[in-house]
Amino acid sequence: MSERFQEITKKFTGVGPALITPFKEDLTVDREALEKLLIHTAKGADYFVVQGTTGESATTTLKEKQEILAFVKTHNPKNLPIVFGAGGNNTEAVIDLIGQMDLSGVDAILSASPHYNKPSQEGIYQHFVKIADASPVPVILYNVPGRTASNMTAETTLRLAQHENIIGIKEASGDLGQCMKIMANKPEEFLLISGDDLLTNAMITLGAVGVISVLANPFPEVFAEMIQNALKGDFAKSNENLFKLLPINPLMYEESNPIGAKEALKLQGVCDNYVRMPLLPASDNLSNRIKEMIKQYELK
Repeated sequence: MSERFQEITKKFTGVGPALITPFKEDLTVDREALEKLLIHTAKGADYFVVQGTTGESATTTLKEKQEILAFVKTHNPKNLPIVFGAGGNNTEAVIDLIGQMDLSGVDAILSASPHYNKPSQEGIYQHFVKIADASPVPVILYNVPGRTASNMTAETTLRLAQHENIIGIKEASGDLGQCMKIMANKPEEFLLISGDDLLTNAMITLGAVGVISVLANPFPEVFAEMIQNALKGDFAKSNENLFKLLPINPLMYEESNPIGAKEALKLQGVCDNYVRMPLLPASDNLSNRIKEMIKQYELK
């Protein structure tokens, strides 16, 4: 493995919280709460993912994206590596976004496969080649069929893995067979990163280096302990934490992401639960169940 990729592997091994974006009641970005979130999540983070889909990037403006990224750079408690979310279904618009961001101090971009358009596999391939060619920092692919309505196949991923500026994939298809195909045939220096919190232990057994996580927002310590033990090969200990998180995980998505995570963070006093429409804050019913799970399983 080259020296460059040893460094990259080290940066992206472990847990990358896909940071939520805290809002005030007037739905402006809450910088004070964002600082509290960075301190909170740093308890279990190995790197930060800024303005991924969990950060409600679909409803933040270019100016807000620039300001949020700049804020994280200057309020990074442990000086952790930073990944910036830059995806979309308009290839030229993604390239334009990359060009308008100050990516100094950013270690990679995370780019989701195009949503809604449902391009062919060749279209997905060409989309990412253009982005990787234009990006001044390495690219991590993001396959999440549940949100994009199309799956990036293992074959397409493996073609893209040959690009010198594409370093890995956040794989959230939920298809372990697809993950096996990627691991069995990928270049040594290409990273497999879990995009499904509860499948991460299983993916680590295949060779995944860690996870970009929703649960690591409200529960950084118990989640990081789970991943650390899995990476050490102690799955008995790791599964203890996995089974603690198992009942609460569906509540994070029941009313859509990041509604559940924001509600859990509100209950912990980290930030409020405001989200931008068309999302709505957690219902009372969901809030009560999240509160009960946190108490029952002593999650933190």
